[in-house]
Amino acid sequence: MQITGAVLERCGAPAPWSESRPLTLSTLELDPPGPGEIAVRIEAAGLCHSDLSVVDGNRVRPTPMLLGHEAAGIVEAVGDGVPDDADLSPGTRVVMTFLPRCGQCAACATDGRLPCSVGSAANAAGELVGGARRLHRDGTDVHHHLGVSAFATHAVVAAASVVPVPDDVPADVAALLGCAVLTGGGAVLNAGRPAPGDAVAVVGLGGVGMAALLVAHALGHEVIGVDTVPAKLELARELGATRVLTPAQVADGSLRAPVVVEAAGNARAFETAYALTAPGGTTVTVGLPGPDARASIAPLSLTAEARTVIGSYLGSAVPSRDIPRYVELWRAGRLPLERLVSARIGLDELPRALDRLAAGEELRQLITFDERNTA
Repeated sequence: MQITGAVLERCGAPAPWSESRPLTLSTLELDPPGPGEIAVRIEAAGLCHSDLSVVDGNRVRPTPMLLGHEAAGIVEAVGDGVPDDADLSPGTRVVMTFLPRCGQCAACATDGRLPCSVGSAANAAGELVGGARRLHRDGTDVHHHLGVSAFATHAVVAAASVVPVPDDVPADVAALLGCAVLTGGGAVLNAGRPAPGDAVAVVGLGGVGMAALLVAHALGHEVIGVDTVPAKLELARELGATRVLTPAQVADGSLRAPVVVEAAGNARAFETAYALTAPGGTTVTVGLPGPDARASIAPLSLTAEARTVIGSYLGSAVPSRDIPRYVELWRAGRLPLERLVSARIGLDELPRALDRLAAGEELRQLITFDERNTA
Protein backbone atom coordinates (compact mmCIF):
# COMPACT_ATOMS: atom_id res chain seq x y z
CA MET A 1 0.00 0.00 0.00
CA GLN A 2 1.02 3.62 -0.44
CA ILE A 3 1.63 5.66 2.71
CA THR A 4 2.86 9.15 3.56
CA GLY A 5 5.81 9.50 5.92
CA ALA A 6 8.63 11.78 7.08
CA VAL A 7 11.94 10.39 5.80
CA LEU A 8 15.28 11.52 7.23
CA GLU A 9 17.61 11.88 4.25
CA ARG A 10 20.83 12.48 6.20
CA CYS A 11 22.07 12.68 9.79
CA GLY A 12 23.89 15.71 11.11
CA ALA A 13 22.17 18.49 9.18
CA PRO A 14 22.68 21.84 10.90
CA ALA A 15 20.00 23.60 12.91
CA PRO A 16 17.60 25.22 12.40
CA TRP A 17 16.06 22.20 10.69
CA SER A 18 13.22 24.31 9.40
CA GLU A 19 15.89 25.76 7.09
CA SER A 20 18.27 22.83 6.45
CA ARG A 21 15.25 20.52 5.84
CA PRO A 22 16.80 17.05 6.40
CA LEU A 23 13.30 15.52 6.45
CA THR A 24 11.28 14.88 3.31
CA LEU A 25 7.55 14.25 3.36
CA SER A 26 7.40 11.29 0.97
CA THR A 27 5.07 8.77 -0.58
CA LEU A 28 6.34 5.28 0.19
CA GLU A 29 5.36 1.69 -0.50
CA LEU A 30 4.61 -0.38 2.59
CA ASP A 31 4.64 -4.18 2.26
CA PRO A 32 1.99 -6.31 3.92
CA PRO A 33 3.00 -7.77 7.28
CA GLY A 34 5.23 -10.83 7.11
CA PRO A 35 5.43 -13.70 9.59
CA GLY A 36 5.21 -12.45 13.16
CA GLU A 37 4.32 -8.92 12.05
CA ILE A 38 1.27 -6.65 12.07
CA ALA A 39 0.14 -3.62 10.08
CA VAL A 40 -0.94 -0.60 12.12
CA ARG A 41 -2.76 2.60 11.19
CA ILE A 42 -1.00 5.32 13.18
CA GLU A 43 -3.28 7.53 15.28
CA ALA A 44 -0.75 9.62 17.22
CA ALA A 45 3.05 9.82 17.38
CA GLY A 46 5.22 11.77 19.80
CA LEU A 47 8.34 13.74 18.90
CA CYS A 48 11.13 12.84 21.32
CA HIS A 49 14.77 13.83 21.91
CA SER A 50 15.73 10.36 20.64
CA ASP A 51 14.37 11.42 17.24
CA LEU A 52 16.25 14.70 17.50
CA SER A 53 19.50 12.89 18.35
CA VAL A 54 19.30 11.02 15.04
CA VAL A 55 18.57 14.20 13.09
CA ASP A 56 21.44 16.15 14.66
CA GLY A 57 23.90 13.24 14.32
CA ASN A 58 24.45 12.43 18.00
CA ARG A 59 23.11 8.95 17.27
CA VAL A 60 23.99 8.09 13.71
CA ARG A 61 21.59 5.72 11.96
CA PRO A 62 21.47 4.44 8.38
CA THR A 63 19.58 6.68 5.97
CA PRO A 64 17.20 7.17 4.33
CA MET A 65 15.16 6.32 7.42
CA LEU A 66 11.49 6.82 8.23
CA LEU A 67 11.67 8.34 11.72
CA GLY A 68 9.40 8.02 14.75
CA HIS A 69 9.44 5.57 17.65
CA GLU A 70 6.71 6.64 20.13
CA ALA A 71 3.18 6.01 18.89
CA ALA A 72 -0.19 4.37 19.14
CA GLY A 73 -2.44 3.02 16.45
CA ILE A 74 -5.05 0.51 15.36
CA VAL A 75 -4.17 -2.97 14.08
CA GLU A 76 -5.33 -3.36 10.48
CA ALA A 77 -3.77 -6.69 9.43
CA VAL A 78 -2.00 -9.58 11.12
CA GLY A 79 0.73 -11.69 9.53
CA ASP A 80 1.18 -15.43 9.82
CA GLY A 81 2.52 -16.81 13.06
CA VAL A 82 1.19 -14.12 15.42
CA PRO A 83 -0.37 -16.17 18.22
CA ASP A 84 -4.03 -15.70 19.06
CA ASP A 85 -3.20 -15.06 22.71
CA ALA A 86 -1.23 -11.94 21.69
CA ASP A 87 -4.60 -10.12 21.52
CA LEU A 88 -3.67 -8.35 18.28
CA SER A 89 -6.74 -8.85 16.16
CA PRO A 90 -7.72 -6.09 13.68
CA GLY A 91 -9.34 -3.14 15.41
CA THR A 92 -7.17 -3.42 18.55
CA ARG A 93 -5.45 -0.27 19.78
CA VAL A 94 -1.75 -0.85 20.46
CA VAL A 95 1.11 1.02 22.05
CA MET A 96 4.23 0.86 19.89
CA THR A 97 7.51 0.39 21.75
CA PHE A 98 10.96 0.97 20.34
CA LEU A 99 12.81 -2.05 21.70
CA PRO A 100 11.30 -5.41 20.77
CA ARG A 101 12.14 -8.29 23.09
CA CYS A 102 12.87 -11.70 21.61
CA GLY A 103 12.38 -13.36 25.00
CA GLN A 104 15.18 -15.83 24.29
CA CYS A 105 18.52 -14.04 24.65
CA ALA A 106 20.54 -13.66 27.84
CA ALA A 107 19.67 -9.95 28.03
CA CYS A 108 15.95 -10.71 27.99
CA ALA A 109 16.48 -12.91 31.05
CA THR A 110 17.51 -9.86 33.12
CA ASP A 111 13.91 -8.73 33.67
CA GLY A 112 14.40 -5.50 31.77
CA ARG A 113 17.78 -4.49 33.18
CA LEU A 114 19.51 -5.07 29.83
CA PRO A 115 18.04 -4.28 26.40
CA CYS A 116 17.32 -7.29 24.21
CA SER A 117 20.43 -8.06 22.16
CA VAL A 118 18.39 -9.27 19.15
CA GLY A 119 16.14 -6.21 19.18
CA SER A 120 19.10 -3.88 19.66
CA ALA A 121 20.92 -5.35 16.67
CA ALA A 122 17.84 -5.00 14.46
CA ASN A 123 17.36 -1.40 15.58
CA ALA A 124 20.98 -0.50 14.80
CA ALA A 125 20.65 -1.99 11.31
CA GLY A 126 17.37 -0.21 10.56
CA GLU A 127 15.53 -3.51 10.25
CA LEU A 128 12.59 -5.22 11.86
CA VAL A 129 13.32 -8.21 14.07
CA GLY A 130 14.02 -11.02 11.64
CA GLY A 131 15.88 -8.80 9.18
CA ALA A 132 13.04 -7.50 7.02
CA ARG A 133 12.59 -4.02 5.61
CA ARG A 134 8.99 -3.32 4.68
CA LEU A 135 9.43 0.28 3.49
CA HIS A 136 10.41 1.31 -0.05
CA ARG A 137 10.62 4.51 -2.08
CA ASP A 138 11.19 4.60 -5.81
CA GLY A 139 12.40 1.00 -5.74
CA THR A 140 14.88 1.54 -2.91
CA ASP A 141 14.58 0.25 0.64
CA VAL A 142 13.98 2.78 3.40
CA HIS A 143 15.28 1.94 6.87
CA HIS A 144 13.02 1.48 9.89
CA HIS A 145 13.60 3.64 12.98
CA LEU A 146 13.84 1.52 16.12
CA GLY A 147 11.48 -1.05 14.66
CA VAL A 148 8.59 1.43 14.56
CA SER A 149 8.86 4.29 11.98
CA ALA A 150 5.81 6.04 13.34
CA PHE A 151 6.06 9.38 11.52
CA ALA A 152 3.76 7.99 8.87
CA THR A 153 0.14 7.17 8.24
CA HIS A 154 0.78 3.41 8.61
CA ALA A 155 3.52 1.05 9.78
CA VAL A 156 4.40 -2.62 9.69
CA VAL A 157 6.08 -3.74 12.90
CA ALA A 158 6.97 -6.93 14.69
CA ALA A 159 4.27 -8.14 17.04
CA ALA A 160 6.95 -8.01 19.74
CA SER A 161 7.07 -4.21 19.29
CA VAL A 162 3.52 -3.55 20.46
CA VAL A 163 1.39 -3.93 23.56
CA PRO A 164 -2.43 -3.92 23.26
CA VAL A 165 -4.37 -1.51 25.45
CA PRO A 166 -8.10 -1.27 26.23
CA ASP A 167 -10.35 0.88 24.03
CA ASP A 168 -10.89 3.43 26.81
CA VAL A 169 -7.23 4.49 26.66
CA PRO A 170 -7.18 7.37 24.13
CA ALA A 171 -4.57 7.43 21.40
CA ASP A 172 -2.81 10.50 22.84
CA VAL A 173 -2.27 8.75 26.17
CA ALA A 174 -1.39 5.41 24.58
CA ALA A 175 1.32 7.00 22.42
CA LEU A 176 3.07 8.49 25.45
CA LEU A 177 3.16 5.11 27.15
CA GLY A 178 5.51 3.79 24.45
CA CYS A 179 8.54 5.93 25.29
CA ALA A 180 8.12 8.88 27.66
CA VAL A 181 6.32 6.90 30.35
CA LEU A 182 8.16 3.61 29.87
CA THR A 183 11.50 5.46 30.08
CA GLY A 184 10.77 8.10 32.73
CA GLY A 185 8.39 6.06 34.81
CA GLY A 186 10.60 3.00 34.58
CA ALA A 187 13.59 4.99 35.80
CA VAL A 188 11.65 5.40 39.04
CA LEU A 189 9.73 2.14 39.23
CA ASN A 190 12.34 -0.33 37.94
CA ALA A 191 15.75 1.30 38.37
CA GLY A 192 15.52 3.78 41.24
CA ARG A 193 13.04 1.74 43.30
CA PRO A 194 12.50 4.34 46.02
CA ALA A 195 11.46 3.01 49.41
CA PRO A 196 8.23 4.24 51.01
CA GLY A 197 8.81 7.79 52.23
CA ASP A 198 11.79 8.42 49.93
CA ALA A 199 11.86 11.66 47.99
CA VAL A 200 12.53 11.47 44.26
CA ALA A 201 14.27 14.27 42.36
CA VAL A 202 14.13 14.62 38.58
CA VAL A 203 16.75 16.63 36.67
CA GLY A 204 15.55 17.66 33.21
CA LEU A 205 11.83 18.21 32.84
CA GLY A 206 11.19 17.38 29.23
CA GLY A 207 8.71 14.69 28.24
CA VAL A 208 10.65 11.83 29.82
CA GLY A 209 11.59 13.76 32.96
CA MET A 210 8.07 15.03 33.50
CA ALA A 211 6.75 11.48 33.07
CA ALA A 212 9.20 10.35 35.78
CA LEU A 213 7.88 13.11 38.02
CA LEU A 214 4.27 12.09 37.37
CA VAL A 215 4.92 8.42 38.10
CA ALA A 216 6.87 9.18 41.28
CA HIS A 217 4.05 11.42 42.48
CA ALA A 218 1.43 8.79 41.55
CA LEU A 219 3.32 6.27 43.68
CA GLY A 220 3.11 8.59 46.69
CA HIS A 221 6.62 10.02 46.79
CA GLU A 222 7.64 13.59 47.50
CA VAL A 223 8.99 14.95 44.22
CA ILE A 224 11.63 17.59 43.47
CA GLY A 225 11.92 19.04 39.95
CA VAL A 226 15.08 20.59 38.48
CA ASP A 227 15.33 22.45 35.18
CA THR A 228 16.59 25.70 33.69
CA VAL A 229 13.26 26.67 32.10
CA PRO A 230 10.89 28.59 34.43
CA ALA A 231 7.74 27.41 32.63
CA LYS A 232 8.73 23.78 33.14
CA LEU A 233 9.40 24.38 36.82
CA GLU A 234 5.97 25.94 37.18
CA LEU A 235 4.31 23.00 35.43
CA ALA A 236 6.24 20.58 37.65
CA ARG A 237 4.81 22.33 40.68
CA GLU A 238 1.30 22.07 39.22
CA LEU A 239 1.84 18.34 38.64
CA GLY A 240 2.83 17.63 42.23
CA ALA A 241 6.44 18.68 42.79
CA THR A 242 6.88 19.95 46.35
CA ARG A 243 10.05 21.83 45.43
CA VAL A 244 11.41 23.13 42.13
CA LEU A 245 14.99 24.25 41.62
CA THR A 246 17.41 25.44 38.99
CA PRO A 247 20.76 23.64 38.67
CA ALA A 248 22.44 26.65 40.29
CA GLN A 249 20.25 26.20 43.36
CA VAL A 250 21.27 22.54 43.59
CA ALA A 251 24.95 23.44 43.63
CA ASP A 252 25.06 24.61 47.25
CA GLY A 253 24.44 21.04 48.46
CA SER A 254 21.75 21.97 50.96
CA LEU A 255 19.21 19.55 49.47
CA ARG A 256 19.67 15.85 48.77
CA ALA A 257 17.29 13.09 47.67
CA PRO A 258 17.58 9.30 48.03
CA VAL A 259 16.65 8.73 44.35
CA VAL A 260 17.55 11.14 41.56
CA VAL A 261 16.64 10.65 37.90
CA GLU A 262 18.66 12.44 35.21
CA ALA A 263 16.57 12.84 32.07
CA ALA A 264 18.18 15.76 30.23
CA GLY A 265 20.79 13.85 28.25
CA ASN A 266 23.80 16.05 28.85
CA ALA A 267 26.90 15.81 31.01
CA ARG A 268 26.15 18.88 33.17
CA ALA A 269 22.73 17.49 34.03
CA PHE A 270 24.32 14.22 35.09
CA GLU A 271 26.70 16.11 37.38
CA THR A 272 23.76 18.04 38.84
CA ALA A 273 21.84 14.82 39.44
CA TYR A 274 24.84 13.23 41.14
CA ALA A 275 25.34 16.28 43.36
CA LEU A 276 21.69 16.09 44.36
CA THR A 277 21.89 12.42 45.41
CA ALA A 278 21.97 11.72 49.14
CA PRO A 279 24.53 9.44 50.81
CA GLY A 280 23.38 5.88 50.27
CA GLY A 281 21.22 7.07 47.40
CA THR A 282 20.85 6.13 43.75
CA THR A 283 21.43 8.25 40.66
CA VAL A 284 19.53 6.91 37.65
CA THR A 285 20.54 8.25 34.25
CA VAL A 286 18.19 7.77 31.29
CA GLY A 287 19.29 10.69 29.09
CA LEU A 288 21.24 10.08 25.88
CA PRO A 289 24.08 12.61 25.60
CA GLY A 290 26.36 12.79 22.59
CA PRO A 291 28.96 10.01 22.38
CA ASP A 292 31.81 12.41 23.15
CA ALA A 293 30.20 13.92 26.26
CA ARG A 294 32.14 13.52 29.52
CA ALA A 295 31.07 14.18 33.12
CA SER A 296 33.15 14.58 36.25
CA ILE A 297 32.36 13.10 39.66
CA ALA A 298 34.44 12.40 42.76
CA PRO A 299 35.02 8.63 42.89
CA LEU A 300 35.62 8.82 46.64
CA SER A 301 31.98 9.75 47.18
CA LEU A 302 30.84 6.48 45.62
CA THR A 303 32.68 4.56 48.33
CA ALA A 304 32.57 6.91 51.30
CA GLU A 305 28.86 7.67 50.84
CA ALA A 306 27.86 4.21 49.55
CA ARG A 307 26.36 5.70 46.38
CA THR A 308 24.93 3.86 43.38
CA VAL A 309 24.84 5.07 39.77
CA ILE A 310 22.56 3.19 37.38
CA GLY A 311 22.09 3.53 33.65
CA SER A 312 18.55 2.69 32.58
CA TYR A 313 17.62 2.15 28.93
CA LEU A 314 13.88 2.37 28.19
CA GLY A 315 13.36 2.62 31.94
CA SER A 316 14.62 -0.97 32.41
CA ALA A 317 11.14 -1.87 31.24
CA VAL A 318 9.40 -5.01 30.18
CA PRO A 319 6.65 -3.26 28.18
CA SER A 320 4.08 -6.07 28.39
CA ARG A 321 4.42 -5.98 32.18
CA ASP A 322 4.79 -2.26 32.78
CA ILE A 323 2.32 -0.64 30.37
CA PRO A 324 -0.72 -2.20 32.10
CA ARG A 325 0.56 -0.76 35.41
CA TYR A 326 0.61 2.73 33.97
CA VAL A 327 -2.80 2.24 32.38
CA GLU A 328 -4.28 1.42 35.79
CA LEU A 329 -2.66 4.50 37.36
CA TRP A 330 -4.11 6.62 34.54
CA ARG A 331 -7.55 5.08 34.94
CA ALA A 332 -7.45 5.81 38.67
CA GLY A 333 -6.84 9.49 37.91
CA ARG A 334 -3.37 9.39 39.45
CA LEU A 335 -1.35 9.74 36.23
CA PRO A 336 -2.58 12.74 34.19
CA LEU A 337 -0.54 12.01 31.09
CA GLU A 338 -2.61 14.40 28.99
CA ARG A 339 -0.71 17.24 30.70
CA LEU A 340 2.48 16.17 28.92
CA VAL A 341 1.09 17.08 25.50
CA SER A 342 2.28 20.61 24.76
CA ALA A 343 1.26 20.79 21.07
CA ARG A 344 -0.46 18.83 18.32
CA ILE A 345 1.08 19.05 14.88
CA GLY A 346 0.94 17.59 11.39
CA LEU A 347 3.71 15.71 9.61
CA ASP A 348 4.46 18.81 7.56
CA GLU A 349 5.28 20.74 10.75
CA LEU A 350 8.05 18.40 11.91
CA PRO A 351 11.08 20.56 10.93
CA ARG A 352 9.87 23.52 12.99
CA ALA A 353 8.83 21.16 15.78
CA LEU A 354 12.41 19.86 15.94
CA ASP A 355 13.62 23.45 16.36
CA ARG A 356 11.19 24.02 19.23
CA LEU A 357 12.20 20.77 20.90
CA ALA A 358 15.90 21.61 20.71
CA ALA A 359 15.20 25.05 22.22
CA GLY A 360 13.49 23.46 25.24
CA GLU A 361 10.14 25.01 24.32
CA GLU A 362 8.08 21.82 24.34
CA LEU A 363 7.39 18.70 26.39
CA ARG A 364 5.68 16.37 23.92
CA GLN A 365 4.53 17.46 20.51
CA LEU A 366 2.11 14.89 19.16
CA ILE A 367 1.63 14.27 15.48
CA THR A 368 -2.05 13.62 14.95
CA PHE A 369 -3.26 12.19 11.69
CA ASP A 370 -5.89 13.99 9.65
CA GLU A 371 -6.33 15.21 6.09
CA ARG A 372 -2.97 17.05 6.16
CA ASN A 373 -1.13 13.75 6.57
CA THR A 374 -3.23 11.44 4.43
CA ALA A 375 -3.73 13.38 1.20
